Amino acid sequence: MIIPISHPDKILFPDDGITKGELAEYYEAIAPAMLPHIVGRPVTMERFHRGISAPGFFQKDVSKGFPAWLQRVEVPKHGGTVHHPIVTDVRSLVWLANQNCITPHVWTRRVTDLRHPDVCVFDLDPSVEDRPDVLRGAALALRDLLEELGLVSWVKTTGSKGFHIVVPLDGSAELPKAAHFADAVGTLLVKRNEAVLTQEFHKADRGGRILVDTGRNTYSATFAAAYAVRAKPGAPVSAPCTWKEVERGDVQPRTFTLRTMHARIAAAGDLWAEMLHGGQSLGPAVERLKKLQGKVTPAKTTSAPRERRPRAGRSGRAREI
Repeated sequence: MIIPISHPDKILFPDDGITKGELAEYYEAIAPAMLPHIVGRPVTMERFHRGISAPGFFQKDVSKGFPAWLQRVEVPKHGGTVHHPIVTDVRSLVWLANQNCITPHVWTRRVTDLRHPDVCVFDLDPSVEDRPDVLRGAALALRDLLEELGLVSWVKTTGSKGFHIVVPLDGSAELPKAAHFADAVGTLLVKRNEAVLTQEFHKADRGGRILVDTGRNTYSATFAAAYAVRAKPGAPVSAPCTWKEVERGDVQPRTFTLRTMHARIAAAGDLWAEMLHGGQSLGPAVERLKKLQGKVTPAKTTSAPRERRPRAGRSGRAREI
């Protein structure tokens, strides 16, 4: 292990017998694939000192109690500032695991330019989890809409209930423009598929529909990093996958786990590697979107489209600090 792990035998996933030491070993092994996607992004740690059977908490600030070598970034917040940890190498990634951080959540920007995001993130969050074909159809419908706008998108499982669809950006759009674009795309997608999609955040208002969450693109919002383990039974991973796998139904939100990702990486490598060099401008897409907004025809059926923060309480939930 690249750094000493305190209490490596601590059980974090009681149903699976997964320890803190095994979590740290996973992050050390996955680092070659994970680091290019997380390096330089402000991190919010989702920590579980007593394992996932007890409430955890979100921690943004590391103003004290951190090693001198750990890089941080000071960013403004309402009434003050926050010092987020920054992952720069394998050692800092494993350090997060040593803090009982099961899931690192990251910004859409990096410290080299906190005003301009290099990704735009759409989070498909189902209200119910027993309709995989509808979720698959929603992901493909979003991909197809982005294609209409001239944008190539990439997909990963969330390791929870849905999929993250990500558009790599060239850094020319400032944060408010990217956030507004994402919200407008979500609005158009919902209007085209009102029977199965919604932008209502509260579950009570969704009527069983899938939330198209575009709020990941606002100032301090985060999303689960690629290859991050989630605090769910089985230790599922937020894993990059291909659109072909989604089309065929080969992958579901929790298909890949801490214990299966080694074989996945050995067989497929980092499926998001090319995304790092595929930044796109939002300018042309915004103009195409304006034209499409006046041509919306809501879907008449509930069939799947064509192929082409948290409170303390139950297990796996977390409070924010």
